[in-house]
Amino acid sequence: MPDRGKLTFIIGGARSGKSAHAETLTMALPPPWAYIATAQAYDDEMRERIALHRSRRGKGWTTIDASLDLVGALEALPANQPVLVDCLTLWLTNHMLAEHDLELECRRLAEVLSRPRGPCFVVSNEVGLGIVPDNALARRFRDAAGRLNQQVAAIADNVLLMVAGLPLKVK
Repeated sequence: MPDRGKLTFIIGGARSGKSAHAETLTMALPPPWAYIATAQAYDDEMRERIALHRSRRGKGWTTIDASLDLVGALEALPANQPVLVDCLTLWLTNHMLAEHDLELECRRLAEVLSRPRGPCFVVSNEVGLGIVPDNALARRFRDAAGRLNQQVAAIADNVLLMVAGLPLKVK
């Protein structure tokens, strides 16, 4: 079990069980729990995914939508409140689509995550295990996500790799 006031980074592929495991770890701590959601519902399929995630969480959770201002959402949390951020790759996508300075945004986020105010669980997708994408935008995203994941893993107290629903301790 991760310690209070520490950063736990949970990374894995699609449908690897990242979010469910992060929720379990968060709920092992006393409520109230904050869930910072970075997804935007652009279509019906994404609305269904968001609804599924919300339905898994019961009482004790406060959902904060932060598709772009994740730094502000983290800074606004009360001290010692357990928080789950889901997920960094959607947050990164939102910044790419908005044509923001990715290096600056990632640096700002890493700075805030390096000093968690309470137990912090951060979910991200591992996107570097597949083939090299066939277009420049997809390669740019894969590279930016890989760099962001490395930054967060470097400052995290705990790093878990999810594989087929099983957490593997990396750090």
